[in-house]
Amino acid sequence: MSFELNGKTYETDEEGYLINLSEWNEDVAKYLAAEEKVDLSDNHWEVINFLREYYNDYQIAPAVRVLTKAIGKKLGPEKGSSKYLYELFPYGPAKQACKIAGLPKPTGCI
Repeated sequence: MSFELNGKTYETDEEGYLINLSEWNEDVAKYLAAEEKVDLSDNHWEVINFLREYYNDYQIAPAVRVLTKAIGKKLGPEKGSSKYLYELFPYGPAKQACKIAGLPKPTGCI
């Protein structure tokens, strides 16, 4: 599977996750967010950038419980809640946010 954006073709797996993580950029994120019906705000970008940093540090996309705890530590308890993250990414904060962030599907996500 693939999609074309700005004259370049991006390969994805059958669920729409980017195959080559190094090809990710903000335009790709905006495209993937539109596909997921998510209007990106500064709060979305905060989570997306956090996820990319986390992935760079640990080479793994965090499952939702780990994500919630880690965001709470870094961004504060009001943002480190499932309720807050589900408001941003209604189809699953870890799964949907990782897709938009150009990361692989988190382990343990169905």
